[in-house]
Amino acid sequence: MTALLDRDQSFAAPARLWTRDFTLYFGARVVSLLGDAMMPVAAALAVGAIYGVSGVGYVLAVWTAPFVIFVLFGGVFADRVGARTMMVGADVVRIFTQTAVAVAFFTGTPALWLLLSASFLSGAAAAMFQPGVNGMIPLVAKDPQRANGTLKIADAATQLGGPVLAGLLMALTGAGAVYAVDAGTFLLSGLCLAFIRLSPAAGAGESSTVMLDLRRGWTEFRSRSWMWSVILIWVFFGILVFGPYIPLGSRLIGDRLGDAAYGWVMAGLGAGTVLGGLIAIRFRPSRPLAAGGVAMFGFAFIPLSVALELPLPLLMAGHLLGGMAWAFWSVMWSTSVQTQVASDVLNRVTAYEVAGSVAGVAVGQALVGPVSEIVNPRDLLFVSTGVSFAVCAALLLTPPVRRLRRA
Repeated sequence: MTALLDRDQSFAAPARLWTRDFTLYFGARVVSLLGDAMMPVAAALAVGAIYGVSGVGYVLAVWTAPFVIFVLFGGVFADRVGARTMMVGADVVRIFTQTAVAVAFFTGTPALWLLLSASFLSGAAAAMFQPGVNGMIPLVAKDPQRANGTLKIADAATQLGGPVLAGLLMALTGAGAVYAVDAGTFLLSGLCLAFIRLSPAAGAGESSTVMLDLRRGWTEFRSRSWMWSVILIWVFFGILVFGPYIPLGSRLIGDRLGDAAYGWVMAGLGAGTVLGGLIAIRFRPSRPLAAGGVAMFGFAFIPLSVALELPLPLLMAGHLLGGMAWAFWSVMWSTSVQTQVASDVLNRVTAYEVAGSVAGVAVGQALVGPVSEIVNPRDLLFVSTGVSFAVCAALLLTPPVRRLRRA
């Protein structure tokens, strides 16, 4: 590992992080992530109670489809008019969609068409919002790696707290309150983003077309062999590891040890993510993707610990290690993209890498049900373990990925 470091840079003194703009951005992301973490619980419990498992599947699928379709255009518009403008607009759309669903639950039983329409619009808004998440970091933080690590810790905290809050609200007040709180998180997010002081978008005023901008983004993405190599590898990771794990892991752990045990295992994963984010804030390898690839070997212990049917403490330990690995890799990847890509095309390039990553996960989630009817779920997780190791090896064996140096 020492070969991946520069002696004078591995623990360099960080620049000031908590400026006014980053504090506002951090607040926007925290409340938005909290709302996002609440929604799967609301969909599973509230929508499932009315329209069954198929209804939940329809609502989630109708969200994912427009996200994958429109995220590339989100990158184009973010570069043309500014990431902050697109993010605020997306928050406004989601305030209305979540408020409409909240009112429908408060006043009776929402129609399926309303749930599907709101989900579609929310997915499209998320596609407009997501490319800017990456593009905003260099604009509000002088130290992108430290900013990414801090946001990863916040992400882990909301993933733990969001489902708990949603469950309490469901039990005490009903689904309407969950959707109302979610609408409130988008309101707070939009206000925080609106108060950030930014210069006009670099591409503002330039004469171009959407198709030319899409082509430019693709050219920039394709010209970086380290980037498209990682996304190509990540498609296999999404299909064979990341996509199948949540449905398979929750089923196997829940059936063997109970739902409470699965909650403890997820808590271990969240704790690991926090630790990984803390490490990533300070640890500055000269070859970030190589260091991240080495760390990602730890992720294989997540599917492996479930496949081996280990006792609860060892399951938690495996997920703790996997969470640390995932958080560290995520920070190394995000920081590399933000510092290696020019600001005027960053949102478009981000859109292409997000679309590739999400597509693999979506395919894996779609296939896991039918495949698990034919193949033993434990065997599938053993396959996922092997693929995890293979993915890490592929990252390290790909010269542009292994040799990429920190900017």
